[in-house]
Amino acid sequence: MILSRRTVLLGLATSFSLGRSALALASAPTDKRLVVVILRGALDGMSAVVPYGDPGLAALRAEIVPPPPGQPDGMLDLGGFFGLHPALSGLHDMYRDNQALIVHAVAGAYRVRSHFEAQDYLESGADHRMTSGWLNRAVMALPPAANPRPEGDALAVGVSVPLLLRGPARVANWAPHGFATPTPDLYASIAALNRHDPVTGPAIAEGLRARGFSTSVVAADQHPADSASTGAFASLARSAGDMLAAPDGPRIAALEIDGWDTHTAQTIRLNATLKQLDAGLVALKTALGPAWDQTAVLVMTEFGRTARVNGTKGTDHGTATVAFLVGGVVSGGRVQATWPGLQSGQLFENRDLAPTADLRAVAKGMLTAHLGLDAAALAKVFPNSEAVAATPGMIRV
Repeated sequence: MILSRRTVLLGLATSFSLGRSALALASAPTDKRLVVVILRGALDGMSAVVPYGDPGLAALRAEIVPPPPGQPDGMLDLGGFFGLHPALSGLHDMYRDNQALIVHAVAGAYRVRSHFEAQDYLESGADHRMTSGWLNRAVMALPPAANPRPEGDALAVGVSVPLLLRGPARVANWAPHGFATPTPDLYASIAALNRHDPVTGPAIAEGLRARGFSTSVVAADQHPADSASTGAFASLARSAGDMLAAPDGPRIAALEIDGWDTHTAQTIRLNATLKQLDAGLVALKTALGPAWDQTAVLVMTEFGRTARVNGTKGTDHGTATVAFLVGGVVSGGRVQATWPGLQSGQLFENRDLAPTADLRAVAKGMLTAHLGLDAAALAKVFPNSEAVAATPGMIRV
C-alpha cells in the first residue's frame, strides 16, 4: 500500500510498534530534526535525577535512593546537588558533552493524577481534551522552507497514531494480521495488577493457565524487561535515526516507551526501563550521525510520582517530575531547576514534588529557537497559554 503525500498531507512516514515501544515519523519543510519521546506511565523524576543534596530526601524515600556518587552502582554526579540514575550512563555522557539539559520540578498545565487524562493533556498541549496534538500543530505552523524538500510518498503502518501527531493532517493506517497481538509481558502486567483482588485475581490466573501461559507470566510480581524487550526501544530509536538522517527522509519523530508506572518494586523495575531509555537515546544519536548536530530531542512524561515511598517499595501518582532535552543543538551540561524543596510544608498537597516549571514553556523554547515558530504560531500550538513564556537559552543559536 503506497499513499502519496497528497493523500497523507502531513505525511507520517512510518508508525509502528515493537513490544512496549512505538514510533511515528512525519515530513516537515526543514532540515532540522525534532524528536519527542513520551514515557507512558509517569516517570519518577526524583529517582531518575536524584536531589541527593536536599536534606529532606532520606526521610521520604531512603529505601529507593541509589548509592551516592563514587560508590559502587552509585549515582552519576551532576554538580553536587543532583545525581543521575546509574542506568543512564549514555545520557550522562551527553550531559558531559554539553548536549543534555535536564529540567527538574516540571509539570504540565493540568493537575490530575489519571494516566488517561494526563496523557491526553500532555499530547494535546492543553488543560482540556482536544482531538489534535501539539506536535501536529507545530509541524503545520512551520514557516515555509527556503529550499523545499521533495514531498515523496508516505505510509502510516500501525494500529494507531499517537494523539501527539494527530490533527488537521489526514493519516492513513494499515497493520498486518496479528500486529496487535498482546505480548506475554502485557498478560503478566494484568495478572500482577489483579493478584491481590479476591475475585479477579484467581479468575485471571486460572484463565491464563488454561490458555497455556507459563508460571512466570501468571505469577510475576513485576515485569522487568527481558533481553528481547530491552532492545525494542533501542531498535525503534535506531530506525528513527536512520530515517531522519536520510537526505529525503522525515524530519519529525514521536517515540513512546511504556513501563513507568512503578507502584511496586520500583528499584528493580525502574532500573530496567531507564536502561531501555538510555540505550534508545544512544542508538538514536549513533544512527543520526552528522544529522545529530541539527537535532533536538524532548523526553517527557505525563506526571511525576509521590515524594514518599509506599508500602510496596514503589511510588504512586504525583505531580512534578523531570524532562530531558538532548541533541547536538542543545545548550546542555546543566540541570535547570527552581528547586521547591522536600521539607515539611514544601511538598505539593503534602505528597508530591511541587512544580516550579511549565512543560509548555520548555516545549515552546525548543520550538521557537530550533524550528523558528513565532508567538502567533505558539498560541495555536498551545491554546490559552499566552501567559506562559518560552524558556530561553535551551538551544544553541
